[in-house]
Amino acid sequence: MKKVSFRKNEFFVYIIECRDGTYYTGYTPDLENRLRAHNSGKGAKYTRSRRPVRLVWCREYKNFKKAVSEEARIKRLKRVQKEELVRRGIFLKK
Repeated sequence: MKKVSFRKNEFFVYIIECRDGTYYTGYTPDLENRLRAHNSGKGAKYTRSRRPVRLVWCREYKNFKKAVSEEARIKRLKRVQKEELVRRGIFLKK
């Protein structure tokens, strides 16, 4: 039997700021659950010792591939470029 995976038509690329001031970028179909996971220590290994974290930027995508591509692009940015992205606004929709 073939495994069927269901993906909602909304994905979020986000940047969180860790307690130590560093940024972590990720993507998820469920932003609230993902933030809870980061803050409970069940999120990414990087954020486990840097809690609490706070959401500083987020953008919604209707296409999974675009979200993953944007996450990768943001991860390649320099810190100053990420700061500019954060300054431009939160919860942007595409």
